[in-house]
Amino acid sequence: MELAHSLLLNEEALAQITEAKRPVFIFEWLRFLDKVLVATDVKEKQKKLVEQLTGLISSSPGPPTRKLLAKNLAALYSIGDTYTVFQTLDKCNDIIRNKDDTAGYLPTKLAAVACVGAFYEKMGRMLGSAFPETVNNLLKSLKSAESQGRSEILMSLQKVLNGLGGAAASCHRDIYKNARSLLTDRSMAVRCAVAKCLLELQNEAVFMWTAELENIATLCFKALENSNYGVRVAVSKLLGTVMATALIANYVPGTELIMRQNVKRATFDEVLELMATGFLRGGSGFLKSGGEMLKVGGSVNREVRVGVTQAYVVFVTTLGGQWLERSFATFLSHVLDLVSHPRATQTHVEAVYSRRCVSFILRATVGSLLGEKAQIAAAKEICQAIGKQMKAVEAVVNDTSGENKSGAADIAASQHVMVCALQELGSLVQSLNATASPLIQEASIGLLETVTSVLLHPTMAARLAAAWCLRCVAVALPFQLTPFLDRCAERLNNLKTSPEAVSGYSFAMAALLGGVHQCPLGIPHAKGKVCIAEDLLRTAAQNSRLSLQRTQAGWLLLGALMTLGPSVVRYHLPKMLLLWRNVFPRSLKELEAEKARGDSFTWQVTLEGRAGALCGKNGKGSHLKASAAMVRLRLYDILALLPPKTYEGSFNALLRELVAEFTLTDNSANTTTSLLRSLCHYDDSVLLGSWLQETDHKSIEDQLQPNSASGSGALEHDPSSIYLRIPAGEAVPGPLPLGVSVIDASVALFGVVFPHVSYKHRLQMLDHFAECVKQAKGVRQQAVQLNIFTAVLSALKGLAENKSTLGPEEVRKSALTLVMGALDNPNPILRCAAGEALGRMAQVVGEATFIARMAQYSFDKLKSARDVVSRTGHSLALGCLHRYVGGIGSGQHLKTSVSILLALAQDGTSSEVQTWSLHSLALIVDSSGPMYRGYVEPTLSLVLTLLLTVPPSHTEVHQCLGRCLGAIITTVGPELQGNGATISTIRSSCLVGCAITQDHSDSLVQAAAISCLQQLHMFAPRHVNLSSLVPSLCVHLCSSHLLLRRAAVACLRQLAQREAAEVCEYAMSLAKNAGDKESSVNITETGLEGLLFGMLDRETDRKLCSDIHDTLGHMLSSLAVEKLSHWLMLCKDVLAASSVCKTREIYEMDDDTMFTTLGEEDKSKPFVAPRWATRVFAADCLCRIIHLCDNADQAHFDLAMAQAGCINDLLVLHLSDLIRMAFMAATDHSNQLRMAGLQALEDIIKKFASVPEPEFPGHVILEQYQANVGAALRPAFSQDTPSDIIAKACQVCSTWIGSGVVSDLNDLRRVHNLLVSSLDKVQAGKGSSSQLYRESATTMEKLAVLKAWAEVTTEGLSLLTMGKLDSLITLVQPELPTLSRLWLAALKDYALLTLPAEFASQLPPDGGAFYTPETIDTARLHYRNSWAPVLHAVALWLNSTGFTCSEPAEAAALSGLQKRSTSVNLNQASGATPSAKSLPEINKDRMHLILGVSIQFLCSPRPEEPIEHVTACLQALHTLLDSPYARVHIAEDQLIGVELLNVLHRLLLTWNPPSVQLLVTGVVQQIVRAAQDYLQEKRNTLNEDDMEKESCPALGEGGDSGGLIPGKSLVFATMELLMFILVRHMPHLSTKMSDSPSHVATKTRLSEESARLVAATVTILSDLPSLCSPAGCMTILPTILFLIARILKDTAIKSVDNQVPPPVSAALQGIKSIVTLSMAKTEETQKQWTALIRSTLACILEYSQPDSLPAPDEVSMLTAIALLLWSASSEIIGVQSLQNGCMNRFKNALNSCDPWVQAKCYQLLLSVFQHSNRALSTPYIHSLAPIVVEKLKAVERNRPASNTELLAVQEGIKVLETLVALGEEQNRVQLLALLVPTLISYLLDENSFASASTASKDLHEFALQNLMHIGPLYPHAFKTVMGAAPELKVRLETAVRASQASKAKAAARQPAPTVHSAPTIKLKTSFF
Repeated sequence: MELAHSLLLNEEALAQITEAKRPVFIFEWLRFLDKVLVATDVKEKQKKLVEQLTGLISSSPGPPTRKLLAKNLAALYSIGDTYTVFQTLDKCNDIIRNKDDTAGYLPTKLAAVACVGAFYEKMGRMLGSAFPETVNNLLKSLKSAESQGRSEILMSLQKVLNGLGGAAASCHRDIYKNARSLLTDRSMAVRCAVAKCLLELQNEAVFMWTAELENIATLCFKALENSNYGVRVAVSKLLGTVMATALIANYVPGTELIMRQNVKRATFDEVLELMATGFLRGGSGFLKSGGEMLKVGGSVNREVRVGVTQAYVVFVTTLGGQWLERSFATFLSHVLDLVSHPRATQTHVEAVYSRRCVSFILRATVGSLLGEKAQIAAAKEICQAIGKQMKAVEAVVNDTSGENKSGAADIAASQHVMVCALQELGSLVQSLNATASPLIQEASIGLLETVTSVLLHPTMAARLAAAWCLRCVAVALPFQLTPFLDRCAERLNNLKTSPEAVSGYSFAMAALLGGVHQCPLGIPHAKGKVCIAEDLLRTAAQNSRLSLQRTQAGWLLLGALMTLGPSVVRYHLPKMLLLWRNVFPRSLKELEAEKARGDSFTWQVTLEGRAGALCGKNGKGSHLKASAAMVRLRLYDILALLPPKTYEGSFNALLRELVAEFTLTDNSANTTTSLLRSLCHYDDSVLLGSWLQETDHKSIEDQLQPNSASGSGALEHDPSSIYLRIPAGEAVPGPLPLGVSVIDASVALFGVVFPHVSYKHRLQMLDHFAECVKQAKGVRQQAVQLNIFTAVLSALKGLAENKSTLGPEEVRKSALTLVMGALDNPNPILRCAAGEALGRMAQVVGEATFIARMAQYSFDKLKSARDVVSRTGHSLALGCLHRYVGGIGSGQHLKTSVSILLALAQDGTSSEVQTWSLHSLALIVDSSGPMYRGYVEPTLSLVLTLLLTVPPSHTEVHQCLGRCLGAIITTVGPELQGNGATISTIRSSCLVGCAITQDHSDSLVQAAAISCLQQLHMFAPRHVNLSSLVPSLCVHLCSSHLLLRRAAVACLRQLAQREAAEVCEYAMSLAKNAGDKESSVNITETGLEGLLFGMLDRETDRKLCSDIHDTLGHMLSSLAVEKLSHWLMLCKDVLAASSVCKTREIYEMDDDTMFTTLGEEDKSKPFVAPRWATRVFAADCLCRIIHLCDNADQAHFDLAMAQAGCINDLLVLHLSDLIRMAFMAATDHSNQLRMAGLQALEDIIKKFASVPEPEFPGHVILEQYQANVGAALRPAFSQDTPSDIIAKACQVCSTWIGSGVVSDLNDLRRVHNLLVSSLDKVQAGKGSSSQLYRESATTMEKLAVLKAWAEVTTEGLSLLTMGKLDSLITLVQPELPTLSRLWLAALKDYALLTLPAEFASQLPPDGGAFYTPETIDTARLHYRNSWAPVLHAVALWLNSTGFTCSEPAEAAALSGLQKRSTSVNLNQASGATPSAKSLPEINKDRMHLILGVSIQFLCSPRPEEPIEHVTACLQALHTLLDSPYARVHIAEDQLIGVELLNVLHRLLLTWNPPSVQLLVTGVVQQIVRAAQDYLQEKRNTLNEDDMEKESCPALGEGGDSGGLIPGKSLVFATMELLMFILVRHMPHLSTKMSDSPSHVATKTRLSEESARLVAATVTILSDLPSLCSPAGCMTILPTILFLIARILKDTAIKSVDNQVPPPVSAALQGIKSIVTLSMAKTEETQKQWTALIRSTLACILEYSQPDSLPAPDEVSMLTAIALLLWSASSEIIGVQSLQNGCMNRFKNALNSCDPWVQAKCYQLLLSVFQHSNRALSTPYIHSLAPIVVEKLKAVERNRPASNTELLAVQEGIKVLETLVALGEEQNRVQLLALLVPTLISYLLDENSFASASTASKDLHEFALQNLMHIGPLYPHAFKTVMGAAPELKVRLETAVRASQASKAKAAARQPAPTVHSAPTIKLKTSFF
């Protein structure tokens, strides 16, 4: 293939390859040429290139090749010289004129035609002179051409017209005359081509939309007869566009040219009239005379009606949204008239079809072309239309005189108008959602009154439509749901005597109840009224005129109530059972009642015994036929929901019924089931044509499907659908007519029951089926066969799902006969079903021999058969066998199957055989997986050959080729990345295949190509060229074909996951070339992202929208941070649409100018302001951007950095935009958008709260946005806000108040008042407010308020404890009494709700303070979200005041809150609380509540719990244990403490974050301290008592024995937990850990958090001995001392800055507190104690050896030694070896080169020398004092240079001075003789003083002062020393003099300035 990549065709290479590969080679060269021509200079090679290319024309190229060939030739001429172009053109014309009609010459002719078209398209008027001849030539050959030629010529003509524009006017009439007759060509491809050609023609040819307008319409209607989908789309586009052009032309200036010809112009009404003709009368000659046509009741051709419906949509879309806004009233009335016309409603099914068409027109135009404001206006219009109709109906109904003869007909017609109008109104309101609130609130519109009035319409269809519309309104505006229900109930009660009212209002109530599940906030529990239904059923018998309606209404309402779910139904079950019991075994009358039988799960209860009884209740007279059918339908539906075991006994009777039902035994009509398509495999859609289900026109195209009443769904077929859930993908529920529904239900139930039936019965049924098929004839046989096959498929599917088998040989045989017979059936649907059944049989039989037999049968058939039918059927059979048995099961048949199918696929005579065989081949490739690898090359080469030769009009073949290609790519899979020769060939073949299918004109083929490329990109991303793929995908995004848009978005989604940046870049390149004619894509400067956001407004398909969301999400996460401004602008533009509608307002203007804006400019950008769902998505994107920036770089939140400009485009610079967007969203109409806006606001506050404002130190940047935040929050607290929004707003309030942004009281008040107002609401108690939503919504709201207050309080009180008297607390203080009461009540509720299920009986029967028992399940969630902050706040409150106050309200609150009083003001001491509890009791209850809740939660917090809950809970415990009461409580009952410690230990095992561990240690410390205080108290009292007694019992843990009992011992539990923490941070402490093979000995420095944790643990450890008795101490001290020593060793490491890490200081502190323990030193434990202290000292000496690594921190180690020395007696430490060790350490330190160490060492020595125990200190003095003196003497020669060195000297001198003071009087002189000379040696003489360093000067001063100090202290000794050394005396005296002189100088200098200063001041003043 690489050889093909050259500018000129490589002819040597071409000659060397085989004949078969040449077309591919040529195609590949043309593809290469297409890419490079634009960029190369072709001057010198042009001649040769033209030769090669024109040569190819006559080499009979295939369709894709000729297309590319033409494109390249045209491109070559338009780039290079054009002088030979006319020669080439003549050459082509000669070929076209050639009379050779053989098939072999055809491709050459077609290629010439294609070239002509391409030339004109590219060069247009340059070839103007030659065009008449060309056109005539083409038209002449058009007459004689066959279908392929006809479509090719028409396509070329279209291009000629396009290229020449108006210049071709002279030929327009000829082309029109020749083309129009072909609109009814028998080839569908030709019809499409004509439609496209005429569409091009009407751009210039005026006559088409003036004189010829009617003829065009007639032609189009004819063309639509017997058309396929493609033709309908093309023709409707032509018809709609021509009609629209006719209108626009009236107003466009510049048409004076026409005026001269005096042509009559069409008016709006005429145009609509023409369209209506097609809709109502179809295509056949209505021009003869309308009259006779109307007399003869000929039916309208459905295809024409569907086509015209599409044309209406094209017509309106072409005129544009603004036109529709202005002319909506006229258009609406016209469209509604269509459906009231008697010809549109000849039969019921036809009427339903017409209604669906009209609904489609309205939905497709109003739904997508109008913005939200215009939609509201449209809804008003529809309302008026409904009102007008209703008035007319009422006039007829009230007209008793009988004047109005046509009255009944009018009413019948009006029902259809009503249905269309109400459905559109409902859909509009539902899509507008909360944005529709103005419609309800404006009284002038009266929407609700109008709709409710239709509930009294005489016809059922209209009443149901009105009920449905009400349901839509209620779902869109949930606050209307409860009032609606009440209003309907009230009217139903008042109008009990009117049959219409009973029926209409019950429909409405049922519909509303059915809508509840779509409203997250629900309705109040009490509104699920059973009593109304019961009442209706009871009174049914009283009045025979009403009994039918009342019975229906009653059961309908009961059914609707069932949808409210178990929590509601549970309460009404007994009543329901009673009603059911009464209805069954009675008379005929009750059969009617069965009609509206309800929902599933309550049936389960009653039906077990009844199924049999019901089965026998059929066939009682024909007038009951419909009712009886309804009963059967209900019965089948219910049984399908029950487990078959429950009605085993009735199988025989049931199966008889079911089989009779679908074999049409008692049914004369040939009704067929609608389930066959859904039971066949989704992939077979290409054979069944069911891909139409996936188009935008699905709802109308359904009408054209072959099965009975297809697409005629309507509410009136089964009223219960008004409350059932709508099947996915449908907008309005449309149950099929009863006859079809019953058969569907019987088929479905047959599939459920069949697997449970005995083999004997299976055989009987299968034989019976064969018999039925034999008996029936003609059309009936087809119908019976279809139904039987659907049932068999359903049964086989059931068997597969149950994993059971088909049965013994005779059952299989019977089934096989049935199936094999249908493989040769002429009906393709049956063949498809038979193939599917065969595959499923192979699956359930699962035996190799059986499969082999089936495969062999089909092989033999295919080898012999020549007819299309059996070849297609059996080839599909092979595919299905492989599909269901998989590659392994059918491996041995693979070779034969593949070879047969490859042969069949080359059968050029029948495209049908090709389609079926290729489809099967794709199935085999898919299911064989890697086993297919050997057949990949031949299959691929066949696929390519067919792609290059099969005519493009055989789209099904191309679709299957695309499927095969995709399957092959999947099979080869990741190998495609390889570089081997074979793999490269396979890969390039796949790419060529993709290129051909991408260029195909059919959307489905293009979609297949996209999915192939998507697969290729997954396996070999480097080889997929994104630069061409992405732009083509962007073009497809605007395709009119849903499947193609879906494929494009799915592919973009995959690309954006990996390469978002490239995708966006390539898409933008498309925007730059937007000038070209070809690109119709509206990518603007917002890029692909903008286009996708725009699509979200137009698309309704769920899958498509979710893929768009994902694509945008991927792009956002990889690009948003780099292109911040761009993405924020995008979101802002979308969100801003809500506040200012950006529709390009067109100011008032007259009609003439109005239409000038309609023409071309508008089509390019159909602009609709973003709808609410898109805005919600944009707000979510905003939150995501904030989080992405947060994760990317903290600089985004640093204004100083942003202003410095080191990184451009930081989020903080966009803060005002962020706030503005959040504000816009939070104050919108739409509730979802408000939620998203508040969420964004909260994120912004959290992230930016602490960002300082560099210009105003001490302030933060958010301060300037206070007003915005307040304004965004205020609306959320208004009266009518839904609970979920209030809850969110409270959350934002507390975040804002607690963020500390605002500190000023008055500013805070604004937001704070909102919370106060909501608190009043909470206090109002339960039943007070009028309720709109479910009770749990109130629970959510109240708990959110309490949670917000709790968070604010926590913040305020914690600031208070830090010593800031904050304004927050002044705000909270007044509310605290109320709040604390409510908080405790909420906690109590939560505690009850978290009880396990087995304690359910303990729950209060009428709910808690904030929840009702009915909504207990939903309430749990709300409590779970808010209990933690509340718990923390309660703990803070109790700690500060709570344990000391007990107002009566408090007591009442705890005991009486469950009483449903109207308010929670429980001050009145009602009978509820006979005895108020005392304060201690209340406090005890509170402690139990808080500890209970905490322990219950901490035992096992769910992993998805937010960490805030865990921290809040731990902080609450910590706070609580600060208060003395709580400490006593927890210390009294030691088991609580132990339990709490064990739970905390468990928590540590599962929660890792250091913050949690730190909090846990805090709580542990509190528990230990509490126990310490308690024990101390006990000891004190005991000591007082036992002063006189001798023996004192050993208090503390361990008693006398010293044993600690795990599980009961607090100390043990604490040590267990602390050990766990230590080992986690210092694994080597545990031998188990350090010896395990996985442990790597790493000695890294502890992180800061770990260090704090270890320090905290050590502190607690050293507290533990004080909890033990002396014996207990001896048990735990070894461990504790060992750990402390080890930690000291590991953390006391020398650091540069001499910082002491927290663990070290904690360890030293610990040693100190342990060594000074008083109780350890009793006689019994003396020996052990001594041993312990010695060991510890030995350890520390061991650890502090100077040569160990890493270097130990000598100071810390010395401190530890000193502590041990200082606090222990000499007997303990007087051991020689220890003493030597200690002295050595001190010596080392003294000799250290680090002055810091020396200084510290002197300080420690000082403390040792001063020790009260002389025996201890003397050896040290003897050993170390000489060294000290030496060191200090040496200073004279080496004066200190730094402060540290100075410090060391000073400390040393202090030691000497102390020694002097310690010495006896007689030794004083010797000692001073050491000290004084040293000091004097430090003095400087005057000369050197001036030049000395500061440290040196300081030393001089220090020495001098000390000398002055010592002299008077020891006068006698001092004199002696000075006398002995006169030179000392001299030095001292000079120094003293110098010092005094300098002091005097300083004193003289001091007052001088003050004298000077006075005059200067005077001068200054005199200046003024």
